[in-house]
Amino acid sequence: MADLISVVVSTYNREDALEAVLRSLSRQIDLQFEVVVADDGSDAATARVVESWSHMPVALKHVRHEDRGFRLAEIRNRAILASAGSYCIFLDGDCLVRPNFVAAHRRLAEPGCFVTGNRVQLSQKLSRRILAERLEVETWPPGHWAAHRVRGDINRFLPLLRLPLGPLRKRVGRRWRGAQGCNMALFRSDIERVDGFDAAFTGWGREDSDMFVRLIRHGVRRKDGRHATTVLHLWHQQSDRSKLAANEEKLDLLLRSERVGASQGLSTLGEGTGPAHRFPEPICHQAGSRACAEVAEPRALP
Repeated sequence: MADLISVVVSTYNREDALEAVLRSLSRQIDLQFEVVVADDGSDAATARVVESWSHMPVALKHVRHEDRGFRLAEIRNRAILASAGSYCIFLDGDCLVRPNFVAAHRRLAEPGCFVTGNRVQLSQKLSRRILAERLEVETWPPGHWAAHRVRGDINRFLPLLRLPLGPLRKRVGRRWRGAQGCNMALFRSDIERVDGFDAAFTGWGREDSDMFVRLIRHGVRRKDGRHATTVLHLWHQQSDRSKLAANEEKLDLLLRSERVGASQGLSTLGEGTGPAHRFPEPICHQAGSRACAEVAEPRALP
């Protein structure tokens, strides 16, 4: 695979968590990557956090669109267009990564596969301490985490252990259920073949499942990243799920069809109408100059 990996970090008005995530990414042992912050319409505080990390040892970009509700699929597509890597890792902006995170994803990268990792949930109490005291938990050894499991500060300990699962990683090749989009990776060429994420999904829920179904339908197989790429998920209140039923209906319609491409994907953000089109980059800014600008709104579908 090409040297450069693009780590796409999605965020919305949670600058304290984003600060911790960027710190953890700055500690990677593999520095052949860039970070693209996919900002779903946050206020100026998020831009200031991105600007404050202009000293990161890797390139840092900030892509933002107007706040018109939860549009995770669309802002991820905009971040893809702004990215330079041939391999993309998608990470939620409240998931801290340990120093070998990018290196582990690089080792697991394989043509014809997408990788889904898992997460360890941190308690509300521990999450607040991490953010208030700037605890660098991404560097904690397993023994430290074992003690926190005994105290109930994390929901699981075993996923934090690194295990060489070998061929077992492919036993879930055609299984989309249970896959988590907060920690996933795949080749950009496969993203483009299914026209990216589907921006028809607005509000919380099922946009990742839609992507997984279409990838598997296209012939891209799932690879299990557990015990290699596990992330540390900061506690947060449950997201607004008022649009979940509508999104589940969209997913059901996909499952009853044979469609592979997104109904409102990457191609709707450029001049072309298909995933093979070469898309122009959206407006974005590198940290260290102007940290943020809104990108153009997508064209109407024909």
